Amino acid sequence: MATSGASGEVQVESAGGEKDGAGGTRKPWGLREWGLLVSVCAAFFLDALDNIMVGIAVPPIQADLGMSTVAVQWVVSSYVLGFGGFLLLGGRMADLVGRRRVFLVGVAVFAAGSLIGGVTDEGLVVIAARFVMGIGAAFTAPAALSIIITSFPAGPQRNRAVGIYTACGAAGYSTGVIVGGALTEISWRWTFLLPVVVAVAALIGGLTLVPRDTVADRARGSFDVAGAVTVTAGMLLLVYAVVEAPNAGWLSARTLLVFAAAVALLAAFAVIESRTAQPLLRLGLLRNRSLVGAGLVAAAILGTYMSFQFIGGLYLQTLRGWSPMEMALAFLPIGLLIAAIAPRSGWLISRFGVQWMIVAGFVAYTASYLLFLRIDENSGYLWVILPSILLIGIAFPFSFPAANVQATSNVADEEQGLAAGVLQTGYQVGAAVVLAVVTATMAVDHTGGGEGARTLDGYRSGLWVLVAISAVTVLLTAVAAVRASARRRAPADARPPGGLPR
Repeated sequence: MATSGASGEVQVESAGGEKDGAGGTRKPWGLREWGLLVSVCAAFFLDALDNIMVGIAVPPIQADLGMSTVAVQWVVSSYVLGFGGFLLLGGRMADLVGRRRVFLVGVAVFAAGSLIGGVTDEGLVVIAARFVMGIGAAFTAPAALSIIITSFPAGPQRNRAVGIYTACGAAGYSTGVIVGGALTEISWRWTFLLPVVVAVAALIGGLTLVPRDTVADRARGSFDVAGAVTVTAGMLLLVYAVVEAPNAGWLSARTLLVFAAAVALLAAFAVIESRTAQPLLRLGLLRNRSLVGAGLVAAAILGTYMSFQFIGGLYLQTLRGWSPMEMALAFLPIGLLIAAIAPRSGWLISRFGVQWMIVAGFVAYTASYLLFLRIDENSGYLWVILPSILLIGIAFPFSFPAANVQATSNVADEEQGLAAGVLQTGYQVGAAVVLAVVTATMAVDHTGGGEGARTLDGYRSGLWVLVAISAVTVLLTAVAAVRASARRRAPADARPPGGLPR
């Protein structure tokens, strides 16, 4: 059977049959288990899908609503701002108020924002609607993951459930380009209106299939208002500074002032949490190496992947003149591979362990970005572009579910929502930071050659950033995996108290 060790590594044991975390024989899932899983997976799929999909619709939105280039980029950025800024608050609210309740409220808020964005004729309202959708996602994502973790026993069943859950998120990120391209061919408004239908379905499923919260399901304590205000304002300013830095300049007075304000607010938050009896974020949780490490891995996963998709989209649509639908079909193999591999990720994690799955994923990411450096103005799809696409299709289902399992493996049930919020913050802030750095790197003036050559040089500069991040992640996670293996082989009396990593 498989058990989850304290280090976050999933250990494999030989047995005459798999058992659950309580030592009993694993029972087949019934309609309620599958229904619960489908409901929360639908919400996570929608959060991930929307993160990618609307970016394809930006040019038609700009043309239809007469928005400037500076204004229309906020159609994408406002979602990341709301998502990243409210995640920690959303995670803690799930623990205190109830996971089901926060999940349902988050889905409803997302649906309302999406509906408003799809029917308005005002660019400013579209931006505000996207911000509201981001807030809804910030409450939905941590609540959904904590529902999964607390509904399935530790071991093979939980690994399987988390694998399916994260497969849906990975599928959302990978198919966002495809779905966005297809819907944009009809009208950009469908990139807002279709999610309303999915959100309503997830809301109905949540109301009928997710168990009601009980007093025992909720963490004890009162709500930390001062902590909530400072961390939310600090995260909002941090994400805003990162998103705006490429336009305003990394060393401009405005950027430095916003960064300073964000740091001051987050420092105030740390002081408040260290002194309050009922903190929003128990600072001791950040000493959990599995959780913090998973958050950093999450930042590298989504940061490099979204940046690759950004570079790939510019290369295919701007330099090569491909249509949004042609680009969507070019990225289709990523979604197909995720659909094939991700449902088996639970077994792979149980067989090889979370650290080695992450290592394997980032080896594939690194190779993918290196191979994409070969692009030129006439690159063939089969021999130049497709190999990178296929490697990402392998890397995502290897690394994405493993990071989620690692993040939640050493966290008590009453803090699962907060742990999920920390992990999702890693994903969203990582995506914003890496994309901002890549964008700034690509904007560096390249001399020599024609316009096409200079544009390619900019793309390659951005790709080298992704190669560097992926290679460093391979090195660090490989070291962690070797150390975890050594700890498991060590005698019990040589391990740290409680089995926690040294």
